[in-house]
Amino acid sequence: MSNKDDSGAPLILIDGSSWLYRAFHALPPLTAPDGEPTGAVYGMGNMLRRLQTDYAPERIAVIFDPRGKTFRNDIYAEYKANRPPTPEELASQFPLIKELLAAMGIPMLQIDGVEADDVIGTLATQARARDWQVLVVTGDKDMAQLVDAQVQLLDTMKNKRLDAAAVTEKFGVPPELIVDYLALMGDSSDNIPGINGVGPKTAAKWLNQYGDLDTLIAKADEVGGKIGEKLRAGLEQLPMARDLATIRCEIEIPADLDTLVPGETDTGTFVALCQRLGFSRWIEDSSSDTEAAPAGDKQAVTTETTTVLSSEQLDELAEALQQAELICLDCETDALDSMAAGLVGLSFAVEPGKAWYLPVSHDYMGAPDQLSLDQVRKALGPVLADPKKPKLGQHIKYDLNVLARHDLPVAGVAYDSMLESYVLDPTASRHDMDTLAMRHLQHATIKFSDVAGKGKKQLTFNQIDLEQAAPYAGEDADITLRLHQQIYPQLQKVEPLEKLFREIEMPLVPVLAQIERNGVKVDAKLLGRISAELAQRQGEIQQQAFDEAGGEFNLGSPAQLQEILFEKLGLRVVKKTPKGQPSTAEDVLQELADEHPLPRLILEWRGMAKLRSTYTESLPRQINPKTGRIHTSYHQAVAATGRLSSTEPNLQNIPIRTAAGKRIREAFIAEPDCSLVAIDYSQIELRLMAHLSEDTRLQEAFRSAKDVHRATAAEVFGVELDRVSEDQRRSAKAINFGLIYGMSAFGLAKQLGIARGDAQDYIDRFFQRYPGVQAYMEGTREFAREHGYVQTLRGRRLYLPDIKARNQNLRQYAERTAINAPLQGTAADLIKLAMLDIHGFLQDNDADVRMIMQVHDELVFEGPSEQIQALAPKLAERMCKIVGLSVPLVADWGIGTQWNQAHTATDSVSS
Repeated sequence: MSNKDDSGAPLILIDGSSWLYRAFHALPPLTAPDGEPTGAVYGMGNMLRRLQTDYAPERIAVIFDPRGKTFRNDIYAEYKANRPPTPEELASQFPLIKELLAAMGIPMLQIDGVEADDVIGTLATQARARDWQVLVVTGDKDMAQLVDAQVQLLDTMKNKRLDAAAVTEKFGVPPELIVDYLALMGDSSDNIPGINGVGPKTAAKWLNQYGDLDTLIAKADEVGGKIGEKLRAGLEQLPMARDLATIRCEIEIPADLDTLVPGETDTGTFVALCQRLGFSRWIEDSSSDTEAAPAGDKQAVTTETTTVLSSEQLDELAEALQQAELICLDCETDALDSMAAGLVGLSFAVEPGKAWYLPVSHDYMGAPDQLSLDQVRKALGPVLADPKKPKLGQHIKYDLNVLARHDLPVAGVAYDSMLESYVLDPTASRHDMDTLAMRHLQHATIKFSDVAGKGKKQLTFNQIDLEQAAPYAGEDADITLRLHQQIYPQLQKVEPLEKLFREIEMPLVPVLAQIERNGVKVDAKLLGRISAELAQRQGEIQQQAFDEAGGEFNLGSPAQLQEILFEKLGLRVVKKTPKGQPSTAEDVLQELADEHPLPRLILEWRGMAKLRSTYTESLPRQINPKTGRIHTSYHQAVAATGRLSSTEPNLQNIPIRTAAGKRIREAFIAEPDCSLVAIDYSQIELRLMAHLSEDTRLQEAFRSAKDVHRATAAEVFGVELDRVSEDQRRSAKAINFGLIYGMSAFGLAKQLGIARGDAQDYIDRFFQRYPGVQAYMEGTREFAREHGYVQTLRGRRLYLPDIKARNQNLRQYAERTAINAPLQGTAADLIKLAMLDIHGFLQDNDADVRMIMQVHDELVFEGPSEQIQALAPKLAERMCKIVGLSVPLVADWGIGTQWNQAHTATDSVSS
């Protein structure tokens, strides 16, 4: 199993109808030997094969529009009424493309009464809930409304991807305003009426000026000239136009994400179809797919791999590694989980173009005899464990954990090509090997699916013949070495970045690997009881809901909810489903919660159900059967600011403030006779703002250990400190944190439930009292405009290509990022420095205490209770002294036998 990619392939959703029409019009007329039109099939097939080669998706689907009318025709009878009939030459190719999809094993969806846009929107929403990345393949501008941090559009005709910034650049408005944008312009192809005379520029101008369509409608009288008259004349139809343009994302479809796994190509059927249609090129390429990766796109990078099967060859490998100045290594395994994967083989490279593959457990029928792990340990163990022999890898933390579990510890870890790329420019793109090889070497690597197959029939690496496995594994090591030779010299040219890489990111790799191996113990029985408690609470909520509704019903049934809420109780219909039924989506229920108790009860019931499925029922399944603990995976090369993220489980997202969330933390426990200590930096980003801005009032608040939110309230509202009300403190807290994240007056008003003018007045008064903060923000923006990036105290850079963009939305977003990134990034650097310092301290003192979790600005340790009691204040003190600031660093800490108890800090240490 390859570990080249640290993130996984995206879910690909293809707008089949749009794609087929574009392929039909893009290519000259093609016909099969019998005269049957085939141009659209050939064009779409080529694009499909290219997608499979470029992305190797684990889940994919092609979605077609249905025949006949949809719910939008019920909203507006003339919807799509002006569309000409489908040309016969194209209509005849629809059955052919479906035959092709079936032969290629690509899932396909076509749902009566539901347009492809709505199916795609629903699937994308489901994927967001699983924290997946989504690629929507389409040329339809309507789809831009789906784009966010997880969803991007891909236009294969133009070979261009659109993220949120690109959407804003292209249309002049961000994704969340695309529906309003479409409503104003109308859509001639769908026959959606808009405002006569309003085109893209006017629509974007109005929305940027007024913020959204509702505000524009409310202030339509302010728009002058003839265009203003046209706007007012068309006001009545705007709500309908917006409704027609809105993609529904919560429809009921007879499929879920787990059904979208591509199958194996049915070679016989595929070849027969190609012969019938005259696609001889596809038949020739069916085994290698060279159509998807033309030879001209590939640099001449070749790897000569020696397969090590004899003792003599092993000795030669050991000698080569001993003599090497740098050893590049890579593991091949039978699973992606480093704490469960079996070691299948190791690959090495010490000079470009040559590699070794050392198999140890290929067990397919007819596999040759291989060297034992004991022989490998004896021959290679000393050089791998030698700290004076520098090691290199791609995402080498994975390899460290696998090898440590197989009694092959590695020391001298000096370089990681993934981290080199990440530190050089964290926002460049992905940092997996395949992407880096194409970017820096113009080389298309051998994909894992090329040697292991796809879907349910995919082999694990131990089942792959050595004739295929060795070139794949050898290339891993060789390409990693070549990437290092390309990227690291670039890093050396920027001294602060090279220092950051050398002093923080690389030393952190073995520390994180150790934390992952340490794991954390969870009480599965307690989680079961918590799940039962949540279920009981669900039952209580259900009974309250029955009382409010005047009878029993299924709270999980949208149809029954519709009947109860809108027919029986007569609540207003906020919006409708694609089939024209009243929606019971979460945002609808939140809006109705002030009007009747039942919607609030339904939301609470759903929340309990989500906690059960996400935490109390899934965490026990993640317990490693050998260690009895949960082992998360930490990721360094994901967040642009330098913050760590974690998966399986995602520790960063475990609820903190809710009672149920605290109960879940109670299930994270210490071993018998041991305790946990949780140490958390207090208000770290606000303290960094005080340091960086040099604002005297803000610094004084921290130096005198005042409640900084209460101090801000006293300044902003002009009252004595001891007369600040809780509402004023709450407002000041929102201002303090809001300004760090670039919150506007509009956002602050929405959060506090006040008028926009009042929110702006709060912000103005804040800057009057804290002029240093305002000067810092202006100075940071100016630095970003001059240099194109901002940086942390330790020199970490975040590049901002849109800081000079003509588009106002893009530029303002870059400016907000410029202010926040140095704060978040410096906080990330500090927690990493603290981890490095404490790891060394514990090793030097031969302590039995071990670091087991890093969550946001918090570190959690486990050890014998007596040692924890003695070391806790010393560890907190070391965290506070990790850097000298103009204001004190404060670390809050607490001890307990479970995480929630330890997380509830009882003591503090200050620098």
